[in-house]
Amino acid sequence: MSGDQIQEIFPYRAAWQEPPSGPTVAEPEEAPLTGKEPRHLLSEADMDHAIEQIARRILSDVGEAGDVMLLGIRTRGVPLAEWIAAKVKKLSGHPIPVGSLDINLYRDDLSEVDRQPIVRQTELPIPIEGRGIILVDDVLFTGRTIRAALDALVDYGRPRFVRLAVMIDRGFRELPIQAEYVGKTVATTLKENVKVMLKSIDGANRVVIKEQK
Repeated sequence: MSGDQIQEIFPYRAAWQEPPSGPTVAEPEEAPLTGKEPRHLLSEADMDHAIEQIARRILSDVGEAGDVMLLGIRTRGVPLAEWIAAKVKKLSGHPIPVGSLDINLYRDDLSEVDRQPIVRQTELPIPIEGRGIILVDDVLFTGRTIRAALDALVDYGRPRFVRLAVMIDRGFRELPIQAEYVGKTVATTLKENVKVMLKSIDGANRVVIKEQK
């Protein structure tokens, strides 16, 4: 599928495919990985294969996905949701709506993160009321990000169901939250940092793991 074809499907660029051109809204910089050199976990080809398997499972569960929307959790969940949607379109011939969800005001660690959090736009191309929603995020860790996403989601309506797709499940859950669709499950320690890198944000598609100082 070409980039032009993908952009015809979605109302905004396929962020997983190429870096944006021209002026963009500034995103806050994330703290760089520290400590030893990062250890390679997934290449772009590995990620693409994992995304295709997630898309196949979604289609197996929901058919042609006509009544389902992918909702990426900002920031990296959005290009991942677009990537999954492109695979769904390629496999089924049917597009699937893609939206984005900002959760910053719903975090339970808000006071610890930033006294003035940056609030980004939530984009819902269609209403969520009565529709199946698949949340998409990069890494599933404690589960608190997903709890915040669920709190944010109900402010926009009552979905028929909510499921979760992630590229990496690294364990250490603090809440009873699990993902139905997982690209890769990784055994980690609390001293390690798993980072899903995406071309539109980081300049490359890959996943690395690095020990923190």
